[in-house]
Amino acid sequence: MPLFLVQHGKSLPKEKDRDQSLSKEGFTETQVMAEMAFEQFIQVTRIIHSGKKRALQTAEIFMKALEPEAGIIKGAGLAPLDDVTQFASSLKNEENIMVVGHLPFMERLVSYLVTGSPERPVIKFQNSSIICLDTEDVSEPWFIRWALFPRFD
Repeated sequence: MPLFLVQHGKSLPKEKDRDQSLSKEGFTETQVMAEMAFEQFIQVTRIIHSGKKRALQTAEIFMKALEPEAGIIKGAGLAPLDDVTQFASSLKNEENIMVVGHLPFMERLVSYLVTGSPERPVIKFQNSSIICLDTEDVSEPWFIRWALFPRFD
């Protein structure tokens, strides 16, 4: 069961936009990444996002490219400082999902799933990046299958 984790695209500063919508660069990079995901035949059943505007906009861009059969939904427990263990316990080995969220939550989730501790960093996200985790069974440790970044910096 692959799990695709996406950090939202670059957003406008809070001083310019209280909701921190995606910036022009954020839209462009996210569209490029979504097209790359489509070209690599990435299939997801559903996309879950945090509910913050920049995550919703990112999820919508991926939805247009990947057309998940169950669409997109707002997920609980995906705020930047939420407890990753609670979200991790909700994962089932039934469908391929994409989760669109924020730092530090996304990096802490990967750390928790791979090492058992959210405090042991294993990867750094970039805006619009996709990290693919996989496991044979959700009771087994997860591993990083691959990562796709918009830039190499």
